[in-house]
Amino acid sequence: MASIAFTDVSKVFPDGTAAVDGLDLQIPDGGFTVLVGPSGSGKSTALRMVAGLEEATAGTIRIADRVVNDVAPKDRDIAMVFQSYALYPHMSVQENLGFALKMHSVDKGRARDRVGAVARRLGIDEQLLRRPRQLSGGQRQRVALGRAIVREPQAFLMDEPLSNLDAKLRVEMRAYIARLHQELGTTTLYVTHDQTEAMTMGDRVAVMRDGRLEQVDAPQELYDRPANLFVAAFIGSPAMNLLRGRLVLHEGRVQAQLGGERLVLPDALLDARPVLSGWVDEDVVFGIRPEAVNVVDAHTPAGSVLALQAVLVEALGSDMLVHLRTDAPRVTVSDAFDGEDEAGLEARFTARLPPHVRVEVGDRVRLEVDLERLHVFDPATGLALR
Repeated sequence: MASIAFTDVSKVFPDGTAAVDGLDLQIPDGGFTVLVGPSGSGKSTALRMVAGLEEATAGTIRIADRVVNDVAPKDRDIAMVFQSYALYPHMSVQENLGFALKMHSVDKGRARDRVGAVARRLGIDEQLLRRPRQLSGGQRQRVALGRAIVREPQAFLMDEPLSNLDAKLRVEMRAYIARLHQELGTTTLYVTHDQTEAMTMGDRVAVMRDGRLEQVDAPQELYDRPANLFVAAFIGSPAMNLLRGRLVLHEGRVQAQLGGERLVLPDALLDARPVLSGWVDEDVVFGIRPEAVNVVDAHTPAGSVLALQAVLVEALGSDMLVHLRTDAPRVTVSDAFDGEDEAGLEARFTARLPPHVRVEVGDRVRLEVDLERLHVFDPATGLALR
């Protein structure tokens, strides 16, 4: 096993496109780090530079203590799992699994033992004589994983390996890969655009945007303490409600002004984030998770309640998403960074509620906000105020 380190790594393509810009990232020995971000964020390019399939324009890439910028891909002692499986169609499962061992001149008896052991671990030992076309999508992905595992490399690189699978199989396979990592303990760098995959699989998640690293942390920390508006909007499903507002001082209390609604900030929040007191009479962006609210009756004091009209109700069985209208301007990730509002965007607030709550379209719903979970951002820089 080995650590992987990017030090000020950049990649600029011949047409001038900067795919990765000054990436500094450490993947610890034995760790499972996920690179996540939208299409074009540079995550796959970063992975391919570790594999040696792309050459870094600047910076240093290390595997263990060795700088590998000029090392041939075959000599980096890593194994890659691709989105497309990349299995040889004319070979059996057994031949696909053992191909890399054959190329490295591993003794036939030892290779056969390793292939058998990996096939049993992956539950594909009964398919060893079949060709890839005779396998299901999940079985093909297990063969692709097995081909990587059988080599016993220092690190695994996985480039969106589950994106070709259906939703049910994707859930099963991500749990399977996570369990494999626990058993093998091999350093893993995993790329995905799916933030649910990132949150459930990685012990550390690195969020990328436009070739830059926005934040790297434990999954729960990203959810609880996003560093900026992009991470706040990207992590979590449904997405965090981001609304323009203002911090005001009224009757001796710091309050969040959200359109025609006001929320009194609790002392615990102000004590934990004293920087907020310095933003009184300033415009800010407030972030409220859909899970951080609950329905209350008219007897609940108004200081922590938003009264909004329901415009859409989605029943999901396990819970319910209620979309409500607010007169506080909604913020999108794009306009949060370039200052431009999307024309015609209706201000919406999403609440995730228990399925037994009775809400109909047109109802005015009183939502109590867990204000200790309120997020506040600088509208100019997008950075969290904390």
